[in-house]
Amino acid sequence: MAGRLEVITGPMFAGKTEELIRRAERERIAKKKVIIIKPTIDTRYSKDKIASHNGKALDCHLLACDFDFIELDPKLQIEILSADVVCIDEAQFFSEEIVTFCEWLAQGGKRVIVAGLNLDFKGEPFGPMPKLLALADDITSLTAVCTKCGKEATRTQRLINGKPAPKDSPLILIGGLETYEARCRDCWQVPK
Repeated sequence: MAGRLEVITGPMFAGKTEELIRRAERERIAKKKVIIIKPTIDTRYSKDKIASHNGKALDCHLLACDFDFIELDPKLQIEILSADVVCIDEAQFFSEEIVTFCEWLAQGGKRVIVAGLNLDFKGEPFGPMPKLLALADDITSLTAVCTKCGKEATRTQRLINGKPAPKDSPLILIGGLETYEARCRDCWQVPK
């Protein structure tokens, strides 16, 4: 079986996790063994599920952002190795090692489906996502709806007290509608 790497990307509220869930469910209907992974720091909706903003959820395994496959629990290693499909949500939070991991899985014949933000709140490429996008066999780039004008949103605006967060804010801040808005290029404000 030929492996492949698929990347689902876009801003917050574009439906990346919803698309990941859709693909995972289709693979399960096709009787494929699917394993789902997310980083331990993503606790927005559930600790042990990937969950979309509209409430769809699937059970998952948690991995530290800087995990080492060799050091994982042997049961989890076996589950990953025996899976046909490996789904990874919030890939932007993982270290660069996720790129090597995904390539290794795909080279080993697995279908690897990764979802993550392509840009951070500063409008800069986010974590390992540029490398994953460069190596992908298939890229699905989703857009959201701009909360200001209603056009297609390709960026994520972080807000603090209703104003754009300053550029020196921490890179990672887990949040939802209370902290972030989807914006088009024209309405997105460059953090200062």
